[in-house]
Amino acid sequence: MDETSSSSNDNARPDSRLPPLTLVLGGARSGKSAHAEALIAAHLEADTAAHRATYIATAEAGDREMAQRIAAHRERRGDQWGTIETLLALGDTIVEATARGEPVLVDCLTLWLSNVMHAGLDIASETESLRDALDRVHGPVVCVSNEVGLGIVPATKLGREFRDAAGRLNQFIAAQADRVEFIAAGLPLTLKNETS
Repeated sequence: MDETSSSSNDNARPDSRLPPLTLVLGGARSGKSAHAEALIAAHLEADTAAHRATYIATAEAGDREMAQRIAAHRERRGDQWGTIETLLALGDTIVEATARGEPVLVDCLTLWLSNVMHAGLDIASETESLRDALDRVHGPVVCVSNEVGLGIVPATKLGREFRDAAGRLNQFIAAQADRVEFIAAGLPLTLKNETS
């Protein structure tokens, strides 16, 4: 990319202050995490009261490749970010992280859902708990999630159950969100903006 090209990281715009809830959707390696980080960075620049952001990671480094991905994400974010890792207690973690009014990025809802399913927890109950928590936040929250319904139908029953649960989760959070953006090839498409 040359210096005159624009990317999802060039998000500084007059309305850089974030609404209470933003959902950033996209496929794997679409640029959704970098876009979400840019939204938070622009908010930090625009809001003189917020000096730090919190990154809530829902993945754990189960192997070397995942550890490298996590390290690359941390390096890209820099020292304005604190990190909290949580596999299951996402709602409570979000409420605690926003207690001082500073922005929070959740990356990602899809991995959290996978954790919920792996733990054998009730998906509907956990989703409702998350939605309730998102109504009680004290600072802006940006949630990242994978759009998994655009590909082929999964070959296994578990794969289809996960795809369906992820689709429902994304719909619930999108309905609750003030802003929803879909990322493809690093470019954002605003699907919903109830902030203007």
